[in-house]
Amino acid sequence: MAKPTVGILHPGSMGAAVAACATINAAAVLWCDAGRSTASAARAARFGLTPVAELAELLDRSDIVISLCPPAAAEDLARDVVTHRFAGMYVEANAINPERAQRIAALLEPDATVVDGGVVGSPPVGGKTPTLYLSGPIGETERIEALFGGTAVRTAVLGTKVGQASALKLSYAAFQKTSRVLVALALGMAREHGVDQELIEVASRRTDSYLAEPEYVAKTAARAWRWGPELEEAADALAAAGLPPEMLRAAAVTLARWNDAKDDGELTLTDALNRLAQP
Repeated sequence: MAKPTVGILHPGSMGAAVAACATINAAAVLWCDAGRSTASAARAARFGLTPVAELAELLDRSDIVISLCPPAAAEDLARDVVTHRFAGMYVEANAINPERAQRIAALLEPDATVVDGGVVGSPPVGGKTPTLYLSGPIGETERIEALFGGTAVRTAVLGTKVGQASALKLSYAAFQKTSRVLVALALGMAREHGVDQELIEVASRRTDSYLAEPEYVAKTAARAWRWGPELEEAADALAAAGLPPEMLRAAAVTLARWNDAKDDGELTLTDALNRLAQP
């Protein structure tokens, strides 16, 4: 079977690294540089992605398109693809709730075949091996498994229903990301009373406690611009399931206090807690 041409929408830190893994089993991996930043262009070049000038060209040349973008943009991006009547396979791999994944599938079908995806783990660089969970038509999920075979991106098929992969991704994100927010709040309260080091010492007696990893608060702050919208998606999924969404919405509001720390790799724990304490 001929190697497929793959298009990535859009190569952020996760998307570019995942796309780079796909280059091993693809004829080419394309990205559209129209309207993208110089940082995006540099990242795509570093990962060996092939630039094209327009979305129409990317869609015309691609057999498989992978959508990995901020959650809020997922449906608008799918609508842009629909206007070009893309007829290949569309992997909806964004951190969105199952109902949105199903809406996007309805938008793209019957022209395109839609596979639901969810990446759990860090970008596949430096020895890290995230898992791309998949759900959708059997033959199509098998093609994605083959695309990432032998790469740092592991794959796992959950079933044939669009929305299953999104549900697993958000279920995991709801716990993992909200837990990190709770760490920051606990440390902030303890610091206000001068007992933050004692709190860390207590937590360190339990090796499975996120409280024993206070240095991760700064990383949480730098990622807040992405994590907040994911938790809003998870809150919507809870509400759709008849479960209370308020805890996750509160965590998203907390994360919003760090939006100006976007991808700041120099942020310290003290800086992060100071920003958190400023409305």
